[in-house]
Amino acid sequence: MKAQFPDGKRVVKPFWSPLAAGIALGLVLMLSFVLSGHGLGASGAVTHVVAGAGLAMAPEATLANPYLKPMVSEGNPIGSWITWEVLGMIIGAAIAAFMAGRFRVQLDGERSLGSGRRLIQALLGGTLAGFGARVAGGCTSGLGLSGAAVFSISAFVFLGVFFAAGLLVSRFVKGV
Repeated sequence: MKAQFPDGKRVVKPFWSPLAAGIALGLVLMLSFVLSGHGLGASGAVTHVVAGAGLAMAPEATLANPYLKPMVSEGNPIGSWITWEVLGMIIGAAIAAFMAGRFRVQLDGERSLGSGRRLIQALLGGTLAGFGARVAGGCTSGLGLSGAAVFSISAFVFLGVFFAAGLLVSRFVKGV
């Protein structure tokens, strides 16, 4: 079923069913383990890009940094598997959005929070989530998806705490 917009210019395909999307995600996760030996994740890509930029701009300081040095010891880390995974996700998502007629740039929550406040909250929340992901050694997709796929107890604990914290924070921020 395709939905036609009132202007008659854009046709939007429906989303996949949650069951089909979950099965497809599980197959992609399994394929990721089989082909690369790694699960799915995203936050490490940003760290690898920062390490690569540091190696290009300030190699001595990057090599002296105990956090970044292991990432750059074998050369430029931008070519790491996780960087290519995230680049592939971005390109694949853009292609899928165009093909489904769903590509558009928008700021969610703008009407209820105002664009300035919403941007500040999104940047602050993203920064805190990114910092937490680096401290924890992985992001929600890496810990939740890949960890749960290998039956890691820490992954299930993390997912429970993550959702509970999200509920509490949304209640505090939105007053719900």
